[in-house]
Amino acid sequence: MSKKPKAPTLKDFLAQFPDDDSCLDHLMATRYGKRHECAKCGRLANFHRVRSRRCYECDFCGYQVYPTAGTPFENTRTSLRDWFHVMFMFTTSRNGVSAKEVQRTIGVTYKTAWRMCNLIRQYMGYVDGDNSLGGPGSGIVEADKAFFGGYDKRGEDDKSVVLGIIERGGEVVTRVLPGKGRRHVLPAIFKWVRPGSRIATDEAGAFRELSELGYQHGTINHAEKQYVSGEVHTNNIEAFWSHVKRSMCGTYVSVSKKWLQTYLWEFEFRQNLRKQPHLMLDLLLQSFPRPGPKADA
Repeated sequence: MSKKPKAPTLKDFLAQFPDDDSCLDHLMATRYGKRHECAKCGRLANFHRVRSRRCYECDFCGYQVYPTAGTPFENTRTSLRDWFHVMFMFTTSRNGVSAKEVQRTIGVTYKTAWRMCNLIRQYMGYVDGDNSLGGPGSGIVEADKAFFGGYDKRGEDDKSVVLGIIERGGEVVTRVLPGKGRRHVLPAIFKWVRPGSRIATDEAGAFRELSELGYQHGTINHAEKQYVSGEVHTNNIEAFWSHVKRSMCGTYVSVSKKWLQTYLWEFEFRQNLRKQPHLMLDLLLQSFPRPGPKADA
């Protein structure tokens, strides 16, 4: 019986990326390859490193390629090694990484640390993407709303509304919604849950029409302290929300509505790769889209 692959340790990371040069070489190799067709002269060429800059030069015509173009590392004076270290922190932490922790770890200003964290979260969302869930023959899909931030004031509804959708044994998708009513919830379900799917929710009014709209809809009544009815329950999405909220309170303390979705992308990324933790860092470092010729010039 094969052992489950483990996430890389700090020792593994330091051995793989001892300095800035090793980080730049890794970006070049994963985005372009050691040998590729030059965008200027069209010849299959080797590209050698230009030591004074973060670029590589065509052996034939001198055309320069910048591996950091189109990545969060572009236009930054922070070392690539520090960027890679922070990405390593994000992929090995279960409860998130605060800007304050990054500030202490790599010795940058809080403003720089916050910007790095924000860009990495956005990129985690890009790499993870949002696949459609469910479909005939697939696992049951669970949907549930969660509320973040704000204050419970009578007559005021100032909390952020988030819809979470998870396929049992599969992936999770989260979206911040403008409101909690069906006109906001149903379009999100139509977008990410395939028609004909089995879907489990609570008895909130926003979900009531799903049976009439092509879904096999089962509900549980939390008001009556009903949490499981055969295969119908929302335990998986509620467990996900419980972990997210504990982590938000413990690591980030407070998250603004403006950036809430980026924090949710971070938790989505780790949740969807929970069975393959050894791939988290590799995917972040290999998935940068290759820029066009203008970005290389």
